[in-house]
Amino acid sequence: MTSLNTALPGTEVGAERVAAFRRDGHTLTPGLLSGEELAHYRKAINDAAYRYNTEQRKLEERDTYGKAFLQVMNLWEQDEPVRGFTLAKRFGRIAANLLGVENVRLYHDQALFKEPGGGFTPWHQDQYYWPLDTDKTITMWMPLMDINEDMGMLTFASGSHRGGFAENIPISDESETSLQKYIRDKGFLVTRATTMQAGDATWHYGWTLHTAPGNNADVTREVMTIIFYADGAHVTEPQNKHQENDRQRWLSGLPVGSVAASPLNPLIL
Repeated sequence: MTSLNTALPGTEVGAERVAAFRRDGHTLTPGLLSGEELAHYRKAINDAAYRYNTEQRKLEERDTYGKAFLQVMNLWEQDEPVRGFTLAKRFGRIAANLLGVENVRLYHDQALFKEPGGGFTPWHQDQYYWPLDTDKTITMWMPLMDINEDMGMLTFASGSHRGGFAENIPISDESETSLQKYIRDKGFLVTRATTMQAGDATWHYGWTLHTAPGNNADVTREVMTIIFYADGAHVTEPQNKHQENDRQRWLSGLPVGSVAASPLNPLIL
């Protein structure tokens, strides 16, 4: 099996894709994993996600956020096989190229498994949760299986990243209603892929508004995500309780104003 520290042929990010990413706030890169790599890491991520999942409620007993997906975070911290995936230079190099920076740090990873019948993911901005002083943040979203629109395809409001912080609202029914109106009022084009192959990945800025429909298929949609940010970013004063929780957990409680470089935020390149 090839090392994830080496790019596969044909997966380098060219200038045209970089320009489109910075214009739209999102892009898709195909075929980032070989078949052998996919089989290996899909098993490792599934094993870890179900081992560390703490959600025991039935789907119908959960709120909108809980119905959207099973969310298991920072698998790399607990599972050595997943660590090789999350800290892969192959992914970090794409993140750095898209952002236009020399190096990126890890914020956290998370498995997002949308169960059969799982609900929609409300409109939101990832960076609502992150107390960082940079807009050079990016999320990689990779399905571990072939998916289509019926399974909860990630959907973007193109250009929305340029507006920065839209609403101080967490992922919820409230964010769905408020941000839908914001998107309509601003006239952002809403777009998504119709299909993605296992090992493809979308990338979006932390401020890019996005959502996903429910999963109407009879299988769980398996997705792994990794969040990166530009090396040299600083910790900002939390703007809500969720940012304070993130400061304590994903930034190891670093004080406001310090460089965001805790032991949980290793350099990738």
